[in-house]
Amino acid sequence: MTTPLQVTRELFDDVMVPNYAPAGIIPVKGKSSRVWDQQGREYIDFAGGIAVSSLGHCHPALVKAIQQQAEQLWHLSNVMTNEPALRLAKKLVDATFAEKVYFANSGAEANEAAFKLARRWALDKFGAEKDQIISFSKSFHGRTFFTVTVGGQAAYSDGFGPKPGAVLHAEFNNLASVKALISEHTCAVVLEPIQGEGGIIPATTEFMQGVRELCNQHNALLIMDEVQTGVGRTGKLYAYMHYGVTPDILTTAKSLGGGFPIGAMLTTTDIASHLKVGTHGSTYGGNPLACAVAEAVLDTVNQPNVMAQVLSNEQLFRQQLKAINEKYQVFSEIRGQGMLLGAVLNNQYKGRAREFFLASAEQGLMALVAGVDVVRFAPSLVITPDEITAGMQRFEQAVKQVIGV
Repeated sequence: MTTPLQVTRELFDDVMVPNYAPAGIIPVKGKSSRVWDQQGREYIDFAGGIAVSSLGHCHPALVKAIQQQAEQLWHLSNVMTNEPALRLAKKLVDATFAEKVYFANSGAEANEAAFKLARRWALDKFGAEKDQIISFSKSFHGRTFFTVTVGGQAAYSDGFGPKPGAVLHAEFNNLASVKALISEHTCAVVLEPIQGEGGIIPATTEFMQGVRELCNQHNALLIMDEVQTGVGRTGKLYAYMHYGVTPDILTTAKSLGGGFPIGAMLTTTDIASHLKVGTHGSTYGGNPLACAVAEAVLDTVNQPNVMAQVLSNEQLFRQQLKAINEKYQVFSEIRGQGMLLGAVLNNQYKGRAREFFLASAEQGLMALVAGVDVVRFAPSLVITPDEITAGMQRFEQAVKQVIGV
């Protein structure tokens, strides 16, 4: 009889590539916004798997969807289509500006498809000289070599040899910096409505509308990366809906699958026509299992009561973070929207976000960082007020631990 493998954190160091440095705990069970580790210790989840677990852990609608689909059809490949993919695409089209959908497995893959489509669109319509993509410093668009180059953080893209060319970086929320770069050679401008990895920095309405106008003037596409902000996270289905600005291409992932890997690129019929048969593809993109789960997520999230709950949860988060800050004076501001918030450390605690993250885990709270100066919160959209209050009590203990009170 085979002896069961003893799974420990040390096993990670033995068998896994060392590109991650996971915490010592190994979670084994989750329900709603609570998680339990191997020792049975409970944690409240304010991280959501980095803005992924939009309905918390083991939500009944998602469990039902995956169980039903698992007994019907798992995989085909895109030499055929399938019912869950078409149902999900139709619902995304009906709920957004888009007319066409392309499915992938992640945000990076959705962005890769968006950038390739923008380049192909420009080549077909204007010629080979219109190939420049403008992005922004501190942005993040994925970890493929193309997307990490478009992303505005050299620490992620340096050290891998020559980078893809014709990628420029402007300053976020600085319209003049975009005007200085945009030209007839620009095929697309890509931005996040809220910079996530860059520090939870929301775009201003003036900036967003100004970028849209510049794209119109220069025959360039506006790509909105809503991998982190999409599917209800900001209190609307997609964050672009707050701004009165419509993108040409939108990418979505993370919350779309509620924990099951899926990504999508949304666009118009005219732009989509430039990805002709054979120009791009994905083995797993549009997988029936993933699409069935994502359809259940969309059906559950895209309801007025859920959107209202996201906004009321935001206010409760802000109130309780303000109360903590009034006692201990550690944050300069709380920024973000909906269930994507960042507590920005003031000058006295600048650079110490990871200490607050680690102390939170010790106090039974799962949180995140966004750079070295921001503690990030991206919990379930339907986290309950009681779970928020309990989590904030633990976060207060973490704050006291870091500052030595």
